[in-house]
Amino acid sequence: MALKVKVGIVGMGQGGASIYKTLRSIEHIEIAAVCDCAETAQGMQLARLDRVKTLSSLDDLFKITNLDVIIEATGLEYVREQINSYKEKSCVVIEAQGANLMMHLIEEKEKLADIKRLKGELDAILNSVQEAIEVASIDGNIKYVNPSFSRVTAIPAGQRIGNNIFEVSPNGALARSLRTHEAVFAHRAVVGGADVEVVANASPIVVEGKMEGAVVVFQPLTDIYKLMEQLRASNRVIDDLQTRINQISTSSYTFDDIIGSHPEFESALDLARKAAKSNSTILITGESGTGKELFAHAIHASSLRLDKPFIKVNCAAIPETLLESEFFGHEKGAFTGALKTKLGKMELANGGTIFLDEIGDMNLHLQAKLLRVLQEMEFERVGGSQTIKVDVRVIAATNRNLLQMAKQGDFREDLFYRLNVVELGLPSLRNHKEDIPAYVHSLIAKFNRKFGKHVKGLTTKAEELLMQYEWPGNIRELQNVMERAMVTVDEEIITHKQFLNLVEFPQTIHHEQIIEEIMPIEQMEKHLINMAIERYGNAVEGKKQAAKALGISLATLYNKLKTMG
Repeated sequence: MALKVKVGIVGMGQGGASIYKTLRSIEHIEIAAVCDCAETAQGMQLARLDRVKTLSSLDDLFKITNLDVIIEATGLEYVREQINSYKEKSCVVIEAQGANLMMHLIEEKEKLADIKRLKGELDAILNSVQEAIEVASIDGNIKYVNPSFSRVTAIPAGQRIGNNIFEVSPNGALARSLRTHEAVFAHRAVVGGADVEVVANASPIVVEGKMEGAVVVFQPLTDIYKLMEQLRASNRVIDDLQTRINQISTSSYTFDDIIGSHPEFESALDLARKAAKSNSTILITGESGTGKELFAHAIHASSLRLDKPFIKVNCAAIPETLLESEFFGHEKGAFTGALKTKLGKMELANGGTIFLDEIGDMNLHLQAKLLRVLQEMEFERVGGSQTIKVDVRVIAATNRNLLQMAKQGDFREDLFYRLNVVELGLPSLRNHKEDIPAYVHSLIAKFNRKFGKHVKGLTTKAEELLMQYEWPGNIRELQNVMERAMVTVDEEIITHKQFLNLVEFPQTIHHEQIIEEIMPIEQMEKHLINMAIERYGNAVEGKKQAAKALGISLATLYNKLKTMG
């Protein structure tokens, strides 16, 4: 019996967690311990669930004897140096890049094994089906026939494979499909030495857009109706699976992507982190553009459902007549245009999280059905009678006052309280403007990558300009303004001029523009005083601050204001 490789992992954030999830399923690998100074790191929680030893100090890791491999997933130089200094000589250190390469190799090996297994399953299926199957390459060379082909036609496989279909059956469905590059349906013919009348269907084999050959499937005419019914059933299964695959997604952001240090913002972030660990329904409130969807993604990514679907529904973007079908799906024939059964968002989100954006725009009828899902975790598709049970965590978001809407009869009060188990209120950007420099720095880095530029930052005046604006569109508006400025800037530094035509900034900005021009000192003094009064206000306290900023006494300021009229 082969000895297991004893592994320790350092750094259990998103990268370390991914490595952990891959290695824990490999038979010959034993994960002895994982280490991260953050007890709440994603991978630390996974390890605790698996009863794997979790450590918060490297010193504790070095106490574990006979470690074969230490995977360093933090990417930090000092951590790597410490590991290399104190590890046992026989222990190998693999950095995150090497671990990722190892993971890719494992994944490729697993894919190859899956392909081999699939081929074996396919051979078994083709050999057992009652329909006759024949495959030819693009030049007509016959590559494969299944046992049913020989049974129906009385032609042994050895006498068929290797011949050319254009010679042995030039008028058959397979030859016709190869010539026309099109499918051939319901082609009737008499085949083989048995003189059996069959109905054949032939189709091109297309790989990555290129036709490589064709396949024909046929059977005696007496079995054709059974074959068609089986084919229809198979197509329904394939369509349902394709629908599920096309619509299922996962979260795109984590809490590491969320920036903000203002106490009110940090309070919201702390509540979101705590709520993520539960299965409670969450209602995210805040003005448009405050980052409600970003928080929803991060909550899912930090929950125990992180490896399950994350389905988003924008209640404001879907027509009201289609909203119920989008949520709960519909049965074939439920209404005009319902040509096949469709899975709804709730069914697709089973086991994971559904994010209901703009929940305040949902109609009252659908609110009642949603309430039942939250209470009973079950529903029926539109036009269906079968009860479908689901396990879904709901996160809702709105920029409207749902409680006020409930009092006015525009929103179900019982649904409001069911959604409002945990209320997460996001502050407006104007209430935490001190975070603007950090946002700007992050956005510059993002748009440098997007546009291939090398912008380093803003001038002081440009930053002051952004700090003065009230940002009614919040962080989304700031991102839009920064992107448009990055598109137009040609230098490495963005000046306030790049922003002036993008939004309506305060009037003080116009004074700043004038001061850039050469003018009489008396006129400049007047403009400076006007700027100071507009910035600090016309009250006594504001004038005191204005005088201090101008470097003059309050009495002097009053005298100058009197002179200016």
